[in-house]
Amino acid sequence: MTRQIKSKIIAYSVKSKDEMPAVCDTPQEEQNTPDIMHEKMPRPEKLLGTTYKLKTPEHVSEHSLFITINDLVLNEGTQHEMRRPFEIFINSKSLEHYQWIVALTRIISAVFRKGGDSTFLVDELRSVFDPKGGYWNNGKYVPSLIAEIGNVIELHLKEIGLLDAPELDTHKQKFLDDKRAELTVKKDFNENEAEDATGSAFPPSATLCYKCHYKAVVIKDACQTCLNCGDSKCG
Repeated sequence: MTRQIKSKIIAYSVKSKDEMPAVCDTPQEEQNTPDIMHEKMPRPEKLLGTTYKLKTPEHVSEHSLFITINDLVLNEGTQHEMRRPFEIFINSKSLEHYQWIVALTRIISAVFRKGGDSTFLVDELRSVFDPKGGYWNNGKYVPSLIAEIGNVIELHLKEIGLLDAPELDTHKQKFLDDKRAELTVKKDFNENEAEDATGSAFPPSATLCYKCHYKAVVIKDACQTCLNCGDSKCG
């Protein structure tokens, strides 16, 4: 930790490791705790890794993609311990996308190792659209395979605490639960019948939500409302 010295040094002493305080003396010192990750940091011998299986429709990729993100643990064993993504690998039996996948993973890994805020990668990848058109996966519209890789990175960043998962307030959540219950009773569909060809658990008549990309928008009380994220045209 670095400190700015604003007065003349008249004496000094070196504290042993056992004499170091367990916590910061002031909240200001805690806020100034640096993120020591930088692009010249050598790769450690051991990293914590998480692998995600990404299954896409066969017309996109015949084989599943396995996305592995390795994290570096900073300030291990202290109250400032944190995980930061260090590198990413994508493996698949299919060689169709091999060249651009290798290039993409090397660029993303370079951004991770540079340190700082890397969460912007999620929006950048999710904004890539396939000129041949997107596809549906587990009830969610995905504009491209690259965008789905961005979704996996977003999931990982949420799990390690770099991104906050948006939560609906109590009143809005209750409102959505009530609407789902009303539709369930009205249409009298069971769990198997509720799932349409896209794999969605929402009513088959639901339309696409342009906020969360789930096919979950229904008209209730003359208002378009998304049963997944709560987005409503009526505010």
